[in-house]
Amino acid sequence: MFIPGFLISMLTFPGVIVHEYAHMLFCRLFRVAIFEVCYIRWGNPAGYVIHEIPRKQWQHILIGVGPFFVNTILGGLIAAPAAIPVIKFGTGTPLDFLLIYLGVSIAMHAFPSTGDAKSMWNAIWKEKSSLGVKIAVTPIVGIIMLGALGSMMWLDLAYGVGIAVGLPNLIIYLAA
Repeated sequence: MFIPGFLISMLTFPGVIVHEYAHMLFCRLFRVAIFEVCYIRWGNPAGYVIHEIPRKQWQHILIGVGPFFVNTILGGLIAAPAAIPVIKFGTGTPLDFLLIYLGVSIAMHAFPSTGDAKSMWNAIWKEKSSLGVKIAVTPIVGIIMLGALGSMMWLDLAYGVGIAVGLPNLIIYLAA
């Protein structure tokens, strides 16, 4: 089933907001000047952070992949307390389902965007980069682009559900 990306972004807006916040967070951690932030908007991209070019390439890379870490961790932490009673007991309150929705929507926006991948690509190929950096970052950019392709087949939703519901289910299974 085809649903336009902007509609998915609006339905899962908490994930878009956290994704952009993660970019901003990493910019602030590395003291990279931020020129403009848009947490959510109607259009493509659904949000963005415009910042100066970081002083070091590894900072540029971490700013680009920061949402993967922040969205994954936050999505899992928000959903886990709600997912456990739903999975273990097959019941839940409306708050439980709201927390699962928030966790899934945040985790499904963990993948860096193609814009993030292009920014990292330009950082390593347009600037003087060591061969080691190029070898390390090129597969990361490739994985991001494959993830973007996979999102057309709901890979991002599968990831969000996996983090928000599947991971707590695995923890329950292993602990039992």
